[in-house]
Amino acid sequence: MKIKKISFWILTILFGALMTLSGILYLTQQPAIVQALHQLGYPDYLLRILGTAKLLGVVALLQTRYAVLKEWAYAGFTINLIGAAWSHAANGASIAVPLSLLIILAGSYLIWKQFPEGDHSFNRKKTRLTGI
Repeated sequence: MKIKKISFWILTILFGALMTLSGILYLTQQPAIVQALHQLGYPDYLLRILGTAKLLGVVALLQTRYAVLKEWAYAGFTINLIGAAWSHAANGASIAVPLSLLIILAGSYLIWKQFPEGDHSFNRKKTRLTGI
């Protein structure tokens, strides 16, 4: 169980760090990122949407209280990375980066789902989010 927890946190923190960096680069609209976005045919404002979503998603992945919130973050990142892979493929660009990130994310998710419901560091109570 200890190896699984360590593996989970290594994969999750690695993924979270990469998504945090990506989110910051998107929000600060770095020239290389803007150029890549234009080559894929997307408008500039998409950077702010995706950058904000990535940063919020990282917070949701790293928190240990709300399992449903974590599930939604995994789903959101999966959709984002599949969309990125398709966008790159449609424009003749390499899909290696989005697929690599998807593999890291899948590893984190699959390990997380193996933890028992009663494990306090991976609280899986069906807690409802209130005020939403």
